[in-house]
Amino acid sequence: MAVIYKDLYQFSNYVQPINLTFHQYLLLADEPLLVHTGNIQQAEALIPQLKEVLNGNELKYIFISHFEVDECGGLGIILKHFPQAKPICSEVTARQLSGFGITNEFIIKRDGEKLTTNEYELDFINYPSEMHLWGGLLMLENKRNVFFSSDLMFNLGEAAGAVAESRWDDEVNNISHEQIPDPNKRSELQQNLLKLNPKFIATGHGPCIKLL
Repeated sequence: MAVIYKDLYQFSNYVQPINLTFHQYLLLADEPLLVHTGNIQQAEALIPQLKEVLNGNELKYIFISHFEVDECGGLGIILKHFPQAKPICSEVTARQLSGFGITNEFIIKRDGEKLTTNEYELDFINYPSEMHLWGGLLMLENKRNVFFSSDLMFNLGEAAGAVAESRWDDEVNNISHEQIPDPNKRSELQQNLLKLNPKFIATGHGPCIKLL
């Protein structure tokens, strides 16, 4: 557990056999926001850390970028401990989760929509997530200029608390076939992302990125 940027906490788990680090994030603001749950085992390890950081405050939202085990596999467990928390996700992700028996109240967001509190403003961006290109979401927090990249900016290795430096244009232009298999959808997403100007990328895997 580490404060990775301003009031953004990072929780990480390195899986040595696949040389990959999995991150979840907590924006410790007026209405605390969790980004991703990890899988069941990661969520079980995350819960006591969340409770420590929250220090008696309620978890308000859980952002899920797309339907995959490390993004939402532990959602059921998290909701048992924080039943008032509302998952934020795309319509496709909500439909998939409801098929697995999770029927909590979802906040459905679409491309270009926002969610605003006293301390943060979230912009949501369409994300054709690999590999089925199901409609997911990326998220930009405007007051801190933090972009939550999910699997879009992706690196192997042990990366808990690690921060690299790069340029936004380079990161966007380097989005590969592995991240977005459809070239037309990849090009469209890149064009939309190049209009943004974040200062920090909170990645799903690998080092976070401070933007030059």
